[in-house]
Amino acid sequence: MPAKMLFDTSNIDLDKTIVTREEIYQVNPHRYEFMLLDGIIHHDAEAGNIIGYRETRDDEFWVRGHIPGRPLFPGVLMIEAAAQLVSYFVMKMEPDKGFLGFGGVTDVKFRGAVVPGDRLVFLGKLLEHRPRRCVGAIQGYVGDRQVFQGTITGMWV
Repeated sequence: MPAKMLFDTSNIDLDKTIVTREEIYQVNPHRYEFMLLDGIIHHDAEAGNIIGYRETRDDEFWVRGHIPGRPLFPGVLMIEAAAQLVSYFVMKMEPDKGFLGFGGVTDVKFRGAVVPGDRLVFLGKLLEHRPRRCVGAIQGYVGDRQVFQGTITGMWV
């Protein structure tokens, strides 16, 4: 059974982008094929909540080889996109601290497929914010269907 949503989204317009892809990558250093976030929908530093999204397309590098004839967005890329969301959230709060890199992932469960044309919406909740590391819970949704969940640890590098 999917986990309960990390926070209530009923009062959030999930179709309204508040931070564009270009603005995300003024904070995040990822480039080219590894620019995996397309926008931020919600950012509440006080509550520790953030929502971002990825528009999957049929012209992406993984489509041709990750299950020919039935392309599936790779789980490892879901995790990477979620890590980029957590990284953006924390680096936006501490812009002079450097890069928050990937430190680990736990409790990941995949619950459904993501295919070209899907909008994958990520909910993130900051669980721990320490001087050397940060931990965030993450969930991914396509529509109202939860497709994955996990916990991401970031560390300053």
